[in-house]
Amino acid sequence: MNKRDNTIQPNSWQDRPLLEGPQTRRREFSLLVRIFTDFVAGFRGLASVGPCVTVFGSTRFTEGHEYYEIGRQVGRAMSELGLTVMTGGGPGLMEAANRGAKEVGGRSVGCNIALGPEETPNQYLDRCVTARYFFVRKVLLFKYSYAFVALPGGFGTMDELFEALTLVQTRKIENFPIVLIGTAYWKRLLHLIRNMVDEGAIAPVEIDTWLITDDVDEAADHIRRYAVDAFGLA
Repeated sequence: MNKRDNTIQPNSWQDRPLLEGPQTRRREFSLLVRIFTDFVAGFRGLASVGPCVTVFGSTRFTEGHEYYEIGRQVGRAMSELGLTVMTGGGPGLMEAANRGAKEVGGRSVGCNIALGPEETPNQYLDRCVTARYFFVRKVLLFKYSYAFVALPGGFGTMDELFEALTLVQTRKIENFPIVLIGTAYWKRLLHLIRNMVDEGAIAPVEIDTWLITDDVDEAADHIRRYAVDAFGLA
């Protein structure tokens, strides 16, 4: 795979017409064209990446942090399953997962977002596309993946994780495995989710293919069972 980066410089005006209500027909048509070109660039850039596992995680846990090394281990383990490691393409734990994939000769791709220095594409990508809009980026992250791994992170990681959970719950995508790594980090969130089950807001079966673990090998075995073997990806 050749490295590809359709980098778009961030400009706040790109998002404002989308969020501030009705615009003139000309301006809304221009907005639709920008969204369309984002999707076209993403589909073209990622069309041949193969079956992926998407790894979510914070940009702020950089090399030297304990979670960074775990991210590298995740990238290596997913590559050894024969899956392409896809991330948001930025620094931190995304970089760690992409780096781990490259270290064992695996495929490594990113779907970046135009935000500025905090989301500059990392150096461990075989291919990268950059979207203007978060919702376009999320479509691309989910379109090519058969499993999802959430490393510790903040609002962006939570947004992506709950998007995956909602898509699986509503059967918009198949019942793909979702793994949360870092039991201490996710402890309070899991307490809230168990409360949702107890209150009847979600059904126990809707979290059947979740795994919460600190063991990367256990995570790999789970994804092998529920993704590689279940969908015949080997």
